[in-house]
Amino acid sequence: MSAAKEQAVVAATMRAPKVATHWSARRLAKQVGLSSATVHRIWQKYGLQPHRSETFKFSRDPQFDTKLADIIGLYLDPPERALVLCVDEKSQIQALNRTQPILPLRPGLPARMTHDYERNGTTSLFAALEVASGKVHGQCFARHTHVEFIAFLESIATQYPRREIHVICDNYGTHKHPKVREWVAAHPRFHLHFTPTSASWLNLVERWFGVITQQMIRRGTFESVRKLERAIMRYLKSWNQEATPFRWTKTPSEIRRKLKHVAAIYETGH
Repeated sequence: MSAAKEQAVVAATMRAPKVATHWSARRLAKQVGLSSATVHRIWQKYGLQPHRSETFKFSRDPQFDTKLADIIGLYLDPPERALVLCVDEKSQIQALNRTQPILPLRPGLPARMTHDYERNGTTSLFAALEVASGKVHGQCFARHTHVEFIAFLESIATQYPRREIHVICDNYGTHKHPKVREWVAAHPRFHLHFTPTSASWLNLVERWFGVITQQMIRRGTFESVRKLERAIMRYLKSWNQEATPFRWTKTPSEIRRKLKHVAAIYETGH
């Protein structure tokens, strides 16, 4: 096949068909007069995956660069003898119970569960990830207001006495409530650092939330909120016994270059 023909397939792939949102190999093959296997090979060669899509959102925070440098500085060069914690809450975790018992994994067969389920209430998990060790301090609450956030800060103060504590959190209104500001002012060893708006990906605890969701919550079955919370605490205890930190590697300048490149693609449509 000529290079020109390959490039024609690549160019066609990146233009959506008139009657669909993206190409399938068979549909594009019919359009360009090739076999679907040939189209698929070209897609593999150029790393094209029309069936996939991802979401994004650019932060419009006017203090983006300042906050970016502040938080990454805490990751890469933390203050001496201070503790850096990434704090957030995973709210409204549902205690779901499948309507029939799960069929276990068997050779040649995946574990199977019913698509329908019973809802048995919700809980909210507040978590503080130690950046240096990867250990997590967590508590479950029925709600996730400023009252619960202050209670969780109190538990952090008890868990880590006499330490200077730098807390990284996002811009959720609960974290900036006047009562929270009053609490922080009354506890001068606590220092809150906020991620830029629409940039909670900077908070490493989000990575841990992804792990516990994948490994325990998503496929779990729970007859009550109490059993869900017990399962979360068991998982947290097991995690801490073998915890390893998540290593941040990107500098602020590297992230800004990547964002600038993505923004250019977005603006030009290429």
